[in-house]
Amino acid sequence: MVLNKIAVFSQTLAMTQDELKTLVGQAALKYVVKGEIIGVGTGSTVNKFIDALATIKDSIKGAVSSSVASTEKLKAAGIPVFDLNDVEEIGVYVDGADEVTEGGFMIKGGGAALTREKIVAAQAKQFVCIADDSKWVSVLGNFPLPVEVIPMSAARIMRQFKAMGGDASIRMVNGSPLITDNGQYIVDVKGLKITHPVEFENQISQWPGVVTVGVFAVQRAHVCLLGGPTGVTTYTF
Repeated sequence: MVLNKIAVFSQTLAMTQDELKTLVGQAALKYVVKGEIIGVGTGSTVNKFIDALATIKDSIKGAVSSSVASTEKLKAAGIPVFDLNDVEEIGVYVDGADEVTEGGFMIKGGGAALTREKIVAAQAKQFVCIADDSKWVSVLGNFPLPVEVIPMSAARIMRQFKAMGGDASIRMVNGSPLITDNGQYIVDVKGLKITHPVEFENQISQWPGVVTVGVFAVQRAHVCLLGGPTGVTTYTF
């Protein structure tokens, strides 16, 4: 792991979490290559990146998006959005994380877009993670692990996680199961400590009914930009 710090004026000491997200969103512009199509993730930190990307929109070809919400925000900013099937390769994919460890392993899916995020990440040469430093952890699992599942499999998958020591539940919105952009459910699992992310991801991905598990270990981050009291810290893995 290579670590380096971008010096930022002392006002960062008083920055809110929202302002830190703005800072890392702007810092991610460094990884945008002129004339290319950019992979764009989902979430509040990514929204700050989209705002920053809009300031240089005339220098890029457009974007590929991981969610309906991000697609709408990109289009509103005047950035063309391409279907991933029409793009052979993406130079860089920029997305947030719910947790990230040394090595670039992440938990993602708090915004329920994990499946499309993993698909776009798999097509990118470089994954740049942007987050505030509260997302940096030593072991994955404090944040409830999101798993996108086919609805008819939800009860069985929750029992399988219980057998592993996890406390699983279907994510609800206004009293009903949340439905993802893909028409599936999200199961959130508390109480896990994921010490071997690659092995864990491969194991859960094999369970019938699992669409995507929110551990990003195979599609891990190559660069992580973390906003904190001293500015933006850059980790490369």
